[in-house]
Amino acid sequence: MRIAIVGGGNVGRFLAADLQHHHDVVLFERDHELAAHLASQLRCTVVFGDGCELSTLADAGVGTCDVVVASTGDDEDNLVVSLLAKQEFAVPRVIARVNHPKNHWLFNRSWGVDVAVSTPHLISALVEEAVSVGSLVQLLAFDNSGARLVEVTLTATSPAVQRTIATLGLPRDASVVAVVRGENVIVPRGEVTLKPEDHVLCLVVGETEAAVRSVLIGDEDTIAEADAATP
Repeated sequence: MRIAIVGGGNVGRFLAADLQHHHDVVLFERDHELAAHLASQLRCTVVFGDGCELSTLADAGVGTCDVVVASTGDDEDNLVVSLLAKQEFAVPRVIARVNHPKNHWLFNRSWGVDVAVSTPHLISALVEEAVSVGSLVQLLAFDNSGARLVEVTLTATSPAVQRTIATLGLPRDASVVAVVRGENVIVPRGEVTLKPEDHVLCLVVGETEAAVRSVLIGDEDTIAEADAATP
């Protein structure tokens, strides 16, 4: 897979170093001194140039990339990179870093962004997940399709416990993508039986989230009864 990363700061540098082992990576950095340093430290291609410039991206062959990652420390730059990647080069997958949470709403399909990654939002989701056993928590939203990755930690009173995935009766536009049990990740085949404390990850689309919540957690009356019965 060919991956272009725009921005050679801490985030871009880490991504390039991690991905270069298994992918064809090209890293863009407009600071000459930093670009030279990165070129001496990394095995991937390092391009000295402004990733917000159409000519820079074209000369490096971004049109042949499968993924573009806009990872600069400036939200405006990341939006420009995303828009160019999608509209000018038709890159299949564009991932953009969101530096300031207040700008998160801008990182959508109209700016060419397929996946927006906001560290504060991710941390918030992880904190909520850590304290929300028995609640459905959104981990990631895919702006391009309206799909969302959600997670729930099953309690002993969950209606899904001791049932197989095949018998859950999930909506057609929702599916279990993984079950994490302890330190093990279980492939969600139909015969897998869910147990208390399982972390169930589901992909939901459109208005199916409420139905998934009902299947995995129960309706509000069921939840209230379970809470009342808990000492």
